[in-house]
Amino acid sequence: MANKPKKNHMASQETYKQFEQQIEFKRPVVRNCMKAFLVGGLICCIGQAISLFYITFFDFTEMTVGNPTVATMIFISMLLTGFGVYDHLAQFAGAGSAVPVTGFGNAVISAAIEHRTEGFVLGVGSNIFKLAGSVVLFGTFSAFVVALIKTIITM
Repeated sequence: MANKPKKNHMASQETYKQFEQQIEFKRPVVRNCMKAFLVGGLICCIGQAISLFYITFFDFTEMTVGNPTVATMIFISMLLTGFGVYDHLAQFAGAGSAVPVTGFGNAVISAAIEHRTEGFVLGVGSNIFKLAGSVVLFGTFSAFVVALIKTIITM
């Protein structure tokens, strides 16, 4: 008697798996990877062009150009998110738009836009720092740990 419900349960699981395989959408993995690679590479090329612009027209060196380039890339991604362009790019490229630093800017400003009806402090301010706060916290802590290890090793 104990085996009878188990057999029915197993048969229903097999039936469900067959049904699931029939209706499941087959994802084009190779095509999605290529789109992500190309869009991520294009974003990085734009970042490199911005770096070269700063080096050429302003008094930056290769050592000092990183921070203004990252800030500019984040600003551009936030601007494009505000106009709704970055969402279309992310829909097309998938992880290719999320991996570079522009994905961070998009995530931060998306939370702010989504909660703007709740007010500037409780809506925008608190929801921006849900993501940005953890990134800043772990970035700062990681930098501290790396600096501590480097200091101990060089003693």
